[in-house]
Amino acid sequence: MCIILVFLAPISEKINNKVLPLWQNCNSRTMKSIFNKNVTIAITIIASLCLLYWGIEYLKGINLFKPANFYYAHFENVHGLVTAAPVTVNGFPVGQVHSLEYDYSNNKIKVLLSMNKGLQIPTGSSISLESSLTGTASLALTLGQSNVYLHVGDSISSVPKYGLMDRVNNEVFPQVTQILPKVDSIMGNVNELTGSPALAASLARLDAITAELARSSQQLTLLMNRLNQSVPGVMNNVNGITSNLTGTTQNLNEFSSSLKSMPIDSTINGLNATIANMQELTKKLNSKDSSLGLLLNDKSLYQNADNAVASLDSLLTDIKKNPKRYVTIKVF
Repeated sequence: MCIILVFLAPISEKINNKVLPLWQNCNSRTMKSIFNKNVTIAITIIASLCLLYWGIEYLKGINLFKPANFYYAHFENVHGLVTAAPVTVNGFPVGQVHSLEYDYSNNKIKVLLSMNKGLQIPTGSSISLESSLTGTASLALTLGQSNVYLHVGDSISSVPKYGLMDRVNNEVFPQVTQILPKVDSIMGNVNELTGSPALAASLARLDAITAELARSSQQLTLLMNRLNQSVPGVMNNVNGITSNLTGTTQNLNEFSSSLKSMPIDSTINGLNATIANMQELTKKLNSKDSSLGLLLNDKSLYQNADNAVASLDSLLTDIKKNPKRYVTIKVF
């Protein structure tokens, strides 16, 4: 409005500068011309004001030329709800918030709703406030199942409905508040641990271990290089051993063939016969019916032989002592 007045001030000044002199020296024809100009200016100003008002409302999201039905809703808290906020049914926009004002009679916020002309709202319907993560709010209309509909200008019952941010405030934040002391104690323990000299010593030892691992890795690399260099010689030795094994295998095959050609069966038969003869001889030696068996097994024969040997020994002893008794020497 101030901008329009700024633009209109020079125009009115020019009009006054032209009209006043003419008013003093006017005639009927001049008065008629001035009257036509004033009417045109007034109509232009009124049209500009109407266009300005329509433009402001359109920028707010309110279409003045679209037919609508108006209903009311009362809320205790309309945080984030603004004029032109959408009213949806199952996610589909069917209207918008036309205005908000505080109702001092019941200490609630009265919300004027501009609904689509063709929408009929059954009795028992309810409307709730929904908040988004960005902080904006919208109204969600839940239609009832009745066949009786509300009249234009009636109030729609509002029900409290907690959005995502409300759930975060009511459910998540209390738990976070309970966790914060534990987190504080954990951070204190972490700070104490990081400031401990033992940790610094452990890190120093870890650095030493890392250096040892690096040296071990270098030595392992050198060892692998040496192995790679010696692998051809080892493979040559393996090939030589393989060839020797091949020759040995051939010799074993020849020996096996020679064993197959030998008269093993006749040799085994001869050994079996010899073993049978030995078994027969053993039986005869153990038997008392043969002389050898009696000699080996009869104790009386052994005793007689022992007595004979003893008598012979005593005889020889006596002959040595008294040879003249047994031998007579005559001289002729």
